[in-house]
Amino acid sequence: MEARLNMFANPFAGKLVRHINSAGKVVADSTLPAATQELVKIRASQINGCGFCLDMHTKDAAKAGETALRLNLIAAWREAKVFTDAERAALELTEQGTRIADAAGGVTDEAWAEAAKHYDEDQLAALVGLIAIINTYNRMNVMLQNPAGDYEPGMFG
Repeated sequence: MEARLNMFANPFAGKLVRHINSAGKVVADSTLPAATQELVKIRASQINGCGFCLDMHTKDAAKAGETALRLNLIAAWREAKVFTDAERAALELTEQGTRIADAAGGVTDEAWAEAAKHYDEDQLAALVGLIAIINTYNRMNVMLQNPAGDYEPGMFG
């Protein structure tokens, strides 16, 4: 399987990706916990059916020390006892922020308030940015049919 467009070979596409990556670096360097960041990226990618991002972020999370148990339970986080209340709040915000078109009111006040109990304003801004960025990447990869399975942790920088 080949991608429809190589985003790294096309100069315009490469410029676009570099700018998105720059925004991602701001989030990565924030005080939002790295483990939470990976959980968010994985959950949004599950919802969006992005195999490329699932391949990348599950491998990155595992390399960073995330357990197989937690990785295997992300899709069922509501029923799993292995996530903290803060992580649950981030996962709920991720789901609602990813499924905006499915919900009449978008993100609920309750989901926002729960997240605000666990994260300060900078972390909330990072969380919102991260959800937007991973959804952008999910949509790009799904549209381009980027194949999954070949990612090696660290290969993109």
